Amino acid sequence: MNPIPRLRARLWNLWRLLRRLTGDDAYERYLRHHAARHAESTPLTRQEFCAREQEHKWDGVRRCC
Repeated sequence: MNPIPRLRARLWNLWRLLRRLTGDDAYERYLRHHAARHAESTPLTRQEFCAREQEHKWDGVRRCC
């Protein structure tokens, strides 16, 4: 039995998990969600998506220092 396909599958799953944990796959997940739920409208471009995410992330920061 050749262990290479199993190793390749495990590495691929590890890579997908790492991308998910770091948020690197956020745009791809957004596109899948958009296609499933909002197919009648045009999805954001990658640049628009990143700008919206940055605005969402930093818009609510309120601190004194």
